[in-house]
Amino acid sequence: MNTKEKPEYSPGLAGVIAGESAICWVDPNAGLLYRGYDVHELAEQASFEEVTWLLLHGEMPTPEQLGKFTRQLAAERSLPPPVLEMLRLLPANTHPMDMLRTGVSMLAAFDPDLNDHSHEANLRKAIRLVAKVGTLVADGWRINQRQEPVASNESYTHAGNFLYALTGDAAEGAEIENFDTVLVLYADHEFNASTFSARVTASTLSDMYSAVTTAIGTLKGPLHGGANEEALHVLKKIGSPEHVEAWVHEQLARKEKIMGFGHRVYRTGDSRVPAMRQLARQLGERTGETFWVPICEKLEETMAHEKNLCANVDLYAAVVLRLMGFPASLNPAIFALSRVAGWCAHIIEQHDHNRLIRPRSLYTGPPQRKMKV
Repeated sequence: MNTKEKPEYSPGLAGVIAGESAICWVDPNAGLLYRGYDVHELAEQASFEEVTWLLLHGEMPTPEQLGKFTRQLAAERSLPPPVLEMLRLLPANTHPMDMLRTGVSMLAAFDPDLNDHSHEANLRKAIRLVAKVGTLVADGWRINQRQEPVASNESYTHAGNFLYALTGDAAEGAEIENFDTVLVLYADHEFNASTFSARVTASTLSDMYSAVTTAIGTLKGPLHGGANEEALHVLKKIGSPEHVEAWVHEQLARKEKIMGFGHRVYRTGDSRVPAMRQLARQLGERTGETFWVPICEKLEETMAHEKNLCANVDLYAAVVLRLMGFPASLNPAIFALSRVAGWCAHIIEQHDHNRLIRPRSLYTGPPQRKMKV
């Protein structure tokens, strides 16, 4: 056993190419493409249904394909009664991400295609998952708030139905459009931690529900999907732009991580930030809460000066979701109801061209030794 020759090692797999994908490209110089389409163009011109089809199929849908796909999603929204009953049995303080993770895992038992990993069966499962994740989040939240779930309205878009299912009230056109933009911006992001964990699970030829459950568990962490929940807490603590510099200096002196900043891939800033910042500004003007964006911008300025770090999308997403009326604890679950489209696309791609993902580790323990007699 030779432990003297150490192979090249990249902590956290930074910069390591772990696979090939035709789904999404994160350009280190602040670009993001879904299947070759710029995310900003998609956010402005495409619906979440169109983007989901694009991620799953590789091309934008025709009007006929989009109509059929939209109807399929709407028809698959309802939950099996035992899953709904399970949500009622969870403790009142259960986090929405824990409810979602448990719900997706339980849904697996009700899918007739569960252990069929063919391309067509995976597409059918993807439709069910994208449709039902939104229902799990909305129904779980209402049950947690001691309210009865609201039945799906098949005439509503995916974004519109989620807002309706969450509140019981039909959303206005602008509100639906804004939420649809959020869903498009969060739909995929290459080999991020949750997507990579889903692909690792799928690479063992486990089923799509197992892989999505893995992804949800990964997304929950504050260094990934939980960041937009933590970022809002940060902004509330700061309170106004005048307090930003002192707060940042205090945090840095304690060597504390400041949520909403930094990214493993982007070198010049998160490509989704401009669109999310603009949406936050518009919502602030509409609601009268115009102070959020100036706090974020002062944070951007201060962090660039102090640490040479740029904001990531979670900083402004936290503001957008707050101004849309969502409680902070729902933020990561809202992230999930968008990203499930990307997860499913990656799981399908992994199953279609599978190779078991099995990296090595660099051993740092003691050398080989004998047992003492």
